[in-house]
Amino acid sequence: MKPSVRRPRRPLRLLTAVLLAVLAATAPTAARAVEPAAGAVAAAPASASGGGWNDRSCTPSDRRPRPVVLVHGTFGNSVDNWLGLAPYLAARGWCVFSLDYGRLPGVPFFHGLGPVEDSARELAAYVDGVLEDTGAREADIVGHSQGGMMPRYYLKFLGGAEKVNALVGIAPSNHGTDLLGLTRLLEHFPGAEDLLGTHTPALRDQVAGSDLLRRLNEGGDTVPGVAYTVIATRHDQVVTPWRTQFLDGPGVRNILLQEVCALDLSGHLTVALADRLAFHLTANALDPANARPVNCLSAFS
Repeated sequence: MKPSVRRPRRPLRLLTAVLLAVLAATAPTAARAVEPAAGAVAAAPASASGGGWNDRSCTPSDRRPRPVVLVHGTFGNSVDNWLGLAPYLAARGWCVFSLDYGRLPGVPFFHGLGPVEDSARELAAYVDGVLEDTGAREADIVGHSQGGMMPRYYLKFLGGAEKVNALVGIAPSNHGTDLLGLTRLLEHFPGAEDLLGTHTPALRDQVAGSDLLRRLNEGGDTVPGVAYTVIATRHDQVVTPWRTQFLDGPGVRNILLQEVCALDLSGHLTVALADRLAFHLTANALDPANARPVNCLSAFS
């Protein structure tokens, strides 16, 4: 009879996976990406323009007067994160733009890794460029994960509230995450917290209770003049507990997908990539005057 092998607990396996991902992302690579100078706004990838977005000649219409800026999540980028939602919004008449932010030297494709404060400054410069190119007075922002939380720094500390009408956060890390209890294990692994902070500052900033989140949420979750919508899924495996995604304050609408359709099984990644219910709810948040009912059948429309 073979002796039984005790399997590691799930949080330990998750911690190992995260640390391996960090090491893989920060290891030297044979083909290094060319990084722009600090503060520079990168041009949109050509492949994105072919999908109906990142067209700087797009002119907002009377029906869609505000351009939409899409902000990817941690380890995401301006194209892959939005292959579903960007064409969806563009086909419905919005001028849609997406940026890459939080890039680290020598790490291609996987972005959103730098300090949240620096990323918010990149977003501020990008929004200024979109407004200048389109002639619009304000923009709307839709962000996934870190991309739903980081713009709040721009709104609160960098004057973004004067240039942004609405912020839609899809599975946003608004009050941080414990990654299913994973971050509580960091103290038991010497050097793990320093590794996260040194190589992926954005992960450190998104841990529940971080200095960045304390400053961001001190004095209230919202700023006047901006409409906030949060779209969360009960099956989120990354920003946990999922209730921490919700905001408090005037002008806030918190939506749990399973209260719209109990059958929705989307997790943290799929909710932004392919969830039609989330897409419809996002469009309603961007155009509340013409909002349409959303239910389980909406997943097929």
